[in-house]
Amino acid sequence: MGGRRYDEYDHERFERPRRRTRPRTKDRPSYDAATTATVVTVDRGRFTLELAGEDGARTVMAMKSRPLGRKGVVVGDRVRVVGDLSGEEGALARIVEVEPRRTVLRRTADDTDPVERVIVANADQLVVVAALADPEPRPRLIDRALVAAYDAGLEPLLCLTKPDLADPETLLSIYRPLGVPYVVTERGHDLGDIRERLTGRTSVLVGHSGVGKSTLVNGLVPGADRAIGRVNVVTGRGRHTSTSAVMLRLPQDSGWIIDTPGIRSFGLAHVEPQHLIRAFPDLAELTHSCPRGCGHGETEPECALDEAVARGETEPARVDSFRRLLASRESAEDQF
Repeated sequence: MGGRRYDEYDHERFERPRRRTRPRTKDRPSYDAATTATVVTVDRGRFTLELAGEDGARTVMAMKSRPLGRKGVVVGDRVRVVGDLSGEEGALARIVEVEPRRTVLRRTADDTDPVERVIVANADQLVVVAALADPEPRPRLIDRALVAAYDAGLEPLLCLTKPDLADPETLLSIYRPLGVPYVVTERGHDLGDIRERLTGRTSVLVGHSGVGKSTLVNGLVPGADRAIGRVNVVTGRGRHTSTSAVMLRLPQDSGWIIDTPGIRSFGLAHVEPQHLIRAFPDLAELTHSCPRGCGHGETEPECALDEAVARGETEPARVDSFRRLLASRESAEDQF
């Protein structure tokens, strides 16, 4: 045996195989041939996309590629996609890039939550749907939705439903000083007024449950088949029927609407007063002489808005309405 410790059959006699790994590179794959698509729904990590083709639009399922990491992809995003774009059952493409967003509608879970949640991307208009009765209108929801619209750079539109149950003027008088455009719709009646407001735009519909949002969508987009809920006679609140946002093309390719789930909270922790007032150019111009750090609220000392009202340079009702929107950021009481 001599001094040999191992015989020819011992495993330690043999060299371990070397790892065969590719050297790291700074080169990144090129997606020049990727196809641009629009995200129309998001469901548990799977994305439904619409691709425009020579033979018309087609629907493709996709997942997010690993290099995108934690980057969020939301309804309304324009994305670059590769892989199987056939749209056949079982086919799955990959989203490799998210194009820069023109607008972003966001909210927080509540007024103290610093984490922003993007609702939709690339919309032009925010349609706040409110019932005049059954359930009763909640001005705080409308105020907060308007704040979110102004902050995102979206044009607001107030859509009032169920005018057979209450006079629209009671609610409209609250928002007339802000100059918010509005339409009044009734189930089973002509939707020409709101169709005109939606034409050529990408519009997001928001509102609490039971206000008739899904009924409106079904009337605007035949075949949409959005579930319609009923209002609880005890609580006066609607039952959630939509569980995720969905983007729908209007007939004759005249625009898009995005139906969102009914909401009961709309945190505005991300909205700054200085950002909000920029949505009101006439008032913003009057605040140039405000003291540094002025929040333009009702209790702010030496706010130039008060001086402008005293000099007759603006309507008191408009300043009061703007300050009501400001106040809606600061308190979540009696939201929805």
